[in-house]
Formats: sequence, C-alpha cells, structure tokens
Amino acid sequence: MRILGLRLRLLNFKSLVNVNVNPVFTFATNFHQLTNIMNSIEQKLEALGLELPNLPGSKGIYKSCLTVDKLVYVSGHVSVHTDGSFITGKLGQDLNEEEGQVAARQCGLAMLVSLKKHLVDLGQIKRVVKLLGMVNSTPDYTQHPVVINGCSSLFVELWGDDHGKGVRSAVGMGSLPGNVAVEIEGIFEIA
Repeated sequence: MRILGLRLRLLNFKSLVNVNVNPVFTFATNFHQLTNIMNSIEQKLEALGLELPNLPGSKGIYKSCLTVDKLVYVSGHVSVHTDGSFITGKLGQDLNEEEGQVAARQCGLAMLVSLKKHLVDLGQIKRVVKLLGMVNSTPDYTQHPVVINGCSSLFVELWGDDHGKGVRSAVGMGSLPGNVAVEIEGIFEIA
C-alpha cells in the first residue's frame, strides 16, 4: 500500500512538473513576442516619418509622468511643433479639423517624449488605457472627437487596435494655456 501511495505521489509530482513547464514556456514565448512588438515603437515612428518634438520647459509645479503600480499617469501635453514652438489657435475660428488633428497628433508625440524620459524605454508601454483630449474651440464648435482622433490614430498605428485604443473623452475648452490648440493627458499600462 505504501509503494502504491508513493507511486501515486510521484505521478502527481510529474504531472505538476509538466504543468509548470508549459506555462513558463508559454509565458516566456508570449513575453518575447510582446517585447519584440513593444521595442519597435521608435522604429514605427521613424517608418511613419514622425519625429519626437523638443518640449519647452514647464512653468507648473507637477510631474509630467507618475507611475503607480502598473499604470503611468501622464499630465496634459500641449500641441507643439517639432522645434518645441506651440501650435496655437481656436478650432472653429483659426484652425480647421485637419489642422486640429495634426495638433492632437503632436500632443501624442509630446507625451511619448515624456514617457521615454520617465521610463527610458518606450518598449515598457503595454497599452493605452485612457486619454482626455481638450480642444481650444469656439462655443459652437462640435467636432472635438474628430480632432482628438489625431492622437488616437497615432497610438493605434504604434500599438495596434487592441493596445493602442483605450477609453477616451474629448471636450471643448474656452481657452488653453498659451492659446494652444489642443492639450491631452493619458494613462498607460506598463509591462
């Protein structure tokens, strides 16, 4: 009876070992695939012909990024040209939707600058969780979501539909700092 019990325990142990090996292998394989995808963000930017902008210094008292557990909270980033100068104007008065989308895309690129500085490697970003887009617009302007699509489209191009598209809000503002066209803040999950 003891020998039978010992054999059963040995069989159970072997099955546990086999169960533990497969998930580790699967995890390592999935992690490797995920790492390859995530490390290519800067290569994708280059392939898209996009440059990360120079960011002007902040005048506020805040952190541009803050990590809590597996989430990175990114403060609002304003629309800037590659040289760091502001993209200014009101949607519905000074700028059309296409110009607003470009401004929103530039906000997304500015966020990537801060994320890279904070995380060192953009490959650590697993997914976009949430964006809040604020559009400097006239009171009768109603296409705020269309404008913020400029940033959302960028992130979908970089991380794909499943990981680049998070939840989102797009709202109009009577004014934004320095009369910038767009300001966007976000939350990202890291691996």
